[in-house]
Amino acid sequence: ELLRWLLTKNSRLIRCIRCPLAYHTSDSCVAAGSVILTHHIMICSNHGSAKKNGLLTSPVNVGWCFLCARGGKLLCCDSCPASFHPECLEMEMPEGSWSCSDCRAGKKPHYKQIVWVKLGNYRWWPAEICNPRLVPSNIQSLRHDIGDFPVFFFGSHDYYWINQGRVFPYVENDKNFVTGQININKTFKKALEEAARRFQELKAQRESREALKQDRNSRKPPPYKFIKSNKPVGKVQVHVADLSEIQRCNCKPADEHPCSLESQCLNRMLQYECHPQVCPAGDSCENQCFSKRLYAETEVIKTEGRGWGLRTNQALKKGDFVTEYVGEVIDSEECQQRIKRAHENHVTNFYMLTLTKDRVIDAGPKGNSSRFINHSCSPNCETQKWTVNGDVRIGIFALCDIEAGTELTFNYNLHCVGNRRTSCHCGSDNCSGFLGVQPSFGTCEKARNAKMKQKKRKLRPEGKHTHEYFCFCCGKGGELVMCDRKDCPKAYHLLCLNLTKPPYGRWECPWHDCSVCSNPASSLCDFCPRSFCRDHEAGALTTSSLDDRLCCSSHNPLSPLGAKSSSTQQRRSAQSPVRVKEEPESGQPATE
Repeated sequence: ELLRWLLTKNSRLIRCIRCPLAYHTSDSCVAAGSVILTHHIMICSNHGSAKKNGLLTSPVNVGWCFLCARGGKLLCCDSCPASFHPECLEMEMPEGSWSCSDCRAGKKPHYKQIVWVKLGNYRWWPAEICNPRLVPSNIQSLRHDIGDFPVFFFGSHDYYWINQGRVFPYVENDKNFVTGQININKTFKKALEEAARRFQELKAQRESREALKQDRNSRKPPPYKFIKSNKPVGKVQVHVADLSEIQRCNCKPADEHPCSLESQCLNRMLQYECHPQVCPAGDSCENQCFSKRLYAETEVIKTEGRGWGLRTNQALKKGDFVTEYVGEVIDSEECQQRIKRAHENHVTNFYMLTLTKDRVIDAGPKGNSSRFINHSCSPNCETQKWTVNGDVRIGIFALCDIEAGTELTFNYNLHCVGNRRTSCHCGSDNCSGFLGVQPSFGTCEKARNAKMKQKKRKLRPEGKHTHEYFCFCCGKGGELVMCDRKDCPKAYHLLCLNLTKPPYGRWECPWHDCSVCSNPASSLCDFCPRSFCRDHEAGALTTSSLDDRLCCSSHNPLSPLGAKSSSTQQRRSAQSPVRVKEEPESGQPATE
């Protein structure tokens, strides 16, 4: 997976000759201790023997927990100095060898990184990992193995070869933590000052590079492959009709504008495109915009707060054909797999439109300029499905008169995937706040529906499942995970639930489980997700001054809403991990 991800980057890679691992060639990516053989080949640090006197050496673990900074019975990593209390990791003491999450994820020290180093009987000392090419020649000639890397000690300005088992990362507040200790000599105090100063220098350099990268990326849209027509993927087929099956309209060549928007062309009314060999108007037919690619003149632009967009450079009238939505045509199974991979990689931009019940157009990797059209709750364009030469295609049409220089938008009519709700930033007066939530009619919709017969207003069914627009933990909006329990309106941020990806399948929020024993709850706090079962509800909730609603001990009964903000972070850290249903690794995923 790591190699596949790296191969997608438009940068030069250096690959290990002993395993599939690969890195970008910069010092910030290559694992310290890797032996560079050529510009493209290396032996990565995973293949070091780390032997001393013929025996494998174990790491020197710290005597405190990396999470709570206290001593005691510790669980030590077999690959790095990290140590933890099992209870801090909310796990039992494992049997046999164990590696921390960073080591299991393949995280390695890299060059130009400030670390703490343990050498002999000396205390943990701040140092910087150096590239072997940049250290003095006498240091390069010292004996070392694959996986060893030179470090430069602050304060004493000495060099030494060390491995991953004797270093752990320096963080920004380490100086303040160490200076409070006793028995600090002048050299060590100098080392702390130099390490803090160097750490800030490297941090400023990284931020400067990131700013330049963002500025460079902001000047042009993200890369994609431009295609002129839909490309089927896998088993998907594009239907081609026989000439005898194509409908013939009633227009005549002598008409002023045959098959035009103002005409009474039957094909246009049924959203069928005329075929040049079948239409009576022949070459004069004006209902062949898809086949002839008669697109409006448009331009990709950078918008304020909504990424890239598409602007028309010519005036458009209501009903005019703007462009065709083009991309890869995939089936439902491939669509689900792409959505799953996007969620795993935290990708939030999707370019999928439903073509038929079992086919989807994905303009993400391949497409045309139509992929940049943004969503709006008050759009000036709409999508229409037309039959062109026997197959269904999607076109973008103007909903109302549009002046030149106006950004083009249409309503995505998005259905939430994976219990998630995405914020809308269209800025319209009738903006619903979220994609997939039906807004009130905008200007163009009003004009389109002005002549429609008014229907009797239907009453909203009482049992319809609706959710709140703000996180129940922190009270803020954004991308939310919604509870699937009937009549539960609560929604949450993934971060507030200590989750990294949306839960799979049906999911119920922690409000319905006891905060003490995780059994079904019978008493609920009205101001936070804490709840209690019958065995633990005694004395856990009190009546507040706000409409006599129940509140837990995290809130002041006289002012429960005022106490909520101050206790949110405390509840989030104390909250037990949320139990979720894991997504199956094989087989077709269930539709949510």
